[in-house]
Amino acid sequence: MDLRLPGLRRPTSWRPRRTVAAAAAAVVLAGAGTWTAVASDDPAPAVDRADRVMTVADGGDGSDEVRIDTSYFTAGPAGRRPAVLLGHGFGGSKNDVRQQAEELAREGYAVLTWSARSFGKSTGKIGLNDPKGEVADVSRLIDWLAEQPEVELDKDGDPRLGMAGASYGGAIALLTAGHDDRVDAIAPAITYFDLAEALFPNGVFKKLWAGIFVNSGGGCEKFEPALCRMYERVAESGTPDAEAVALLKERSPSAVADRIDVPTLLMQGQSDSLFPLGHADAAAKAIRANGAPVDVDWIAGGHDGGEPEADRVRARTRAWFDRYLKDDKGADTGPAFRVTRTGGVDSTDGRAVLSGASADRYPGLTGGGKAFPLTGREQSFANPAGASPPAVSALPGLGGAGGLSQLSSLGVGVSLDFPGQHARFESAPVTGDLRITGSPTATVHVKSTGDDAVLFGKVYDVGPDGRQQVLPSQLVAPVRVEDARAGKDVTVTFPAVDHEVRQGHRLRLVLASTDLGYASPAAPATYTVSLKSDLTVPTAPAVATAAAPLPSWVWWLPAAGAVLALALVLTGRRRTTATPPDPELAGVPLQITGLSKRYARSADRYAVRDLSFRVEKGQVLGLLGPNGAGKTTTLRMLMGLIKPDGGEIRVFGHAIRPGAPVLSRVGAFVEGAGFLPHLSGRENLELYWQATGRPPEDSRMEEALEIAGLGDALARAVRTYSQGMRQRLAIAQAMLGLPDLLILDEPTNGLDPPQIREMREVMIRYAAAGRTVIVSSHLLSEVEQSCTHLVVMDRGQLVQAGPVHEIVGSGDTLLVGTGSPVDEPLAGKVAALPGVASAVPTDDGLLVRLDADGTAPRLVAELVRLDVPVASVGPHRRLEDAFLTMIGGPA
Repeated sequence: MDLRLPGLRRPTSWRPRRTVAAAAAAVVLAGAGTWTAVASDDPAPAVDRADRVMTVADGGDGSDEVRIDTSYFTAGPAGRRPAVLLGHGFGGSKNDVRQQAEELAREGYAVLTWSARSFGKSTGKIGLNDPKGEVADVSRLIDWLAEQPEVELDKDGDPRLGMAGASYGGAIALLTAGHDDRVDAIAPAITYFDLAEALFPNGVFKKLWAGIFVNSGGGCEKFEPALCRMYERVAESGTPDAEAVALLKERSPSAVADRIDVPTLLMQGQSDSLFPLGHADAAAKAIRANGAPVDVDWIAGGHDGGEPEADRVRARTRAWFDRYLKDDKGADTGPAFRVTRTGGVDSTDGRAVLSGASADRYPGLTGGGKAFPLTGREQSFANPAGASPPAVSALPGLGGAGGLSQLSSLGVGVSLDFPGQHARFESAPVTGDLRITGSPTATVHVKSTGDDAVLFGKVYDVGPDGRQQVLPSQLVAPVRVEDARAGKDVTVTFPAVDHEVRQGHRLRLVLASTDLGYASPAAPATYTVSLKSDLTVPTAPAVATAAAPLPSWVWWLPAAGAVLALALVLTGRRRTTATPPDPELAGVPLQITGLSKRYARSADRYAVRDLSFRVEKGQVLGLLGPNGAGKTTTLRMLMGLIKPDGGEIRVFGHAIRPGAPVLSRVGAFVEGAGFLPHLSGRENLELYWQATGRPPEDSRMEEALEIAGLGDALARAVRTYSQGMRQRLAIAQAMLGLPDLLILDEPTNGLDPPQIREMREVMIRYAAAGRTVIVSSHLLSEVEQSCTHLVVMDRGQLVQAGPVHEIVGSGDTLLVGTGSPVDEPLAGKVAALPGVASAVPTDDGLLVRLDADGTAPRLVAELVRLDVPVASVGPHRRLEDAFLTMIGGPA
């Protein structure tokens, strides 16, 4: 099957060369979109950004039109320059790569960013870089670049072009280089070479990562129908079929590997259970076989966290483009191979100390192999019914400061293998320090009482006492053994790592029957495993660490100091000078004083301005206001997510700042919380709590679940939940640990009336024990029934605060019944009367709010004078009416 785009051909050399692009594609863009230009605030040279929505021919399947949202960056003097396309990661948008785009623009490139289909403001279905969808879209963007007066051309319709991006954006760079002649150099990062192998490694379904993919994409309905059907089919069976494998392979760079022949910089993450280092290895071999230059860089971070080395990655990418797009032969593109190594903890901020090691040629994953004999008899172990409880290696997608692989590199083990569910084999103590760089291998004999066996291979670094064990980079090797009843010899290739094993430590090979991140057979079975070979460990002897030594304290740091520093890594908290707590407010859940937050790049426009209010124990406080009132900004400051420009927030007397310890007493639910659909509700909550690093007994899970009222549904897979059940599960997650202050942002969105009523009861039950709830909602009738107190905001400022009954029943607002609607001009005349603060038309009259000088008799007299057909006058009784009068009109 030829996946190449029509009219495009692959040249025979990687050196700058051009062919005439297909002219028909350019026609699609004619007249599409409108321009808006803005200038950056950064120092000279100023960067100009132009935003444009480009319309492609169709949705890739002959149906709906697809619009792609783009930004175009240029800087400096007039003249032609090379172009760069920057792609974003899955679930993101063009805004994620704006900083890199501006940096490249200042360095003399014309840069185009875009939001892929279904992300940001772009439309269309997610095709996972479908050659007929997303890849074809990029070729249309290249057509457009070729028409820009700032872009250097090699030939008519053929711009001098580089592509870069991470993850999803890295894969589109590889794929476009294989499909479109006009790409001259690429720098993909932490991405895949074979998507089928990434999600179905060795025939085993990587269920947690697949679920994260679908959830971060917005749900199955956001994907092309064939992809959605494939996911549901594989998720239900737990086993990838041939059709699923073929569908993902055709959207993978491996499908066009023989056509990728441009200079390629591959930057792959060591902290990555989604796209491990083997993907970069396969890409490097394929592209180098086509005669193109290839450098490989193993960075410290990845999809599982760790240090992303963003500045260094961007600098190396820029140097790569300087060399191969600007033809700057003096550009330092770095070594052919580089790996970042971790050597201790920086005592000033708790971050890992990084150093680089390099070689003048890429060593691959098997160089310098050493054989280590293992001891251990033939062993039998169980695959339990339902593959539960599962062993734990990585917690997919849990990044942030540190990450599990970074912890393992610092000597902290976080893996878990259950007794009776694994076999282990062990080496003698190593006689000198051993550096593993690449993929270890071993051959074992496997038998099963079932037809197939699914095993998860791990190579641990075990301390001298035999108890401390570390799984390098938290990576496992899944392998499916088919027709295993008669027994088979299986060679297990373990994930590539870069890890130092100290003298006196042992290597431990473990084969487990389950793993949290993968699907195992649900039927119980017994596996029997025996050794057939030594463990072969690659050492890559040509890779040398940089000459600059690490500080001496790294090597003699006491164990107690290491534990303390690791606590900093886990929490990601930097040392700051803390504002002392106010003992007089120790029992007050929340006090906000003079809080202000300006809009970005504005000196006088405020999202929140001089906001002050107080919340007491046992209250259910409703935070109300029209769109743009500043509610969300206030909640984000309250949760420590953004820093205020002025004023103060105190929770139980402690000032709020990012990472403040008192935030452990705050639980929060933000609309759109994601769950892993094929775990049960209880398993999702247990996994979440485990990720917080707090003791299991502190979760107070049973109490939180009783308040949430989920009942038997907790044992069911989340994919079977209704929207209301998902919302209640999300609130149960926020209630874990029974925080003293619970923040709920639009908790009733998408619920039907019975579900809304249940949610109301959950909030009331939670506050009944003396805890406090703050709820932001646009459903005024629900707020009136569930909240004890209100804070009303408009245009960033406080309008009114107090008990619900006082606000609803305040005597300064009157409902004037007229029997028929009052037109706007007449309402305006009423609003202008002496003693009237505002007048708002309703379906059958007016809501009139009096100021300090107004009285009801005087109002009636003025209404009669204006010929208003007054049928009745009385105080209002609905929160909706009060809200409208307070903000002066509809929200």
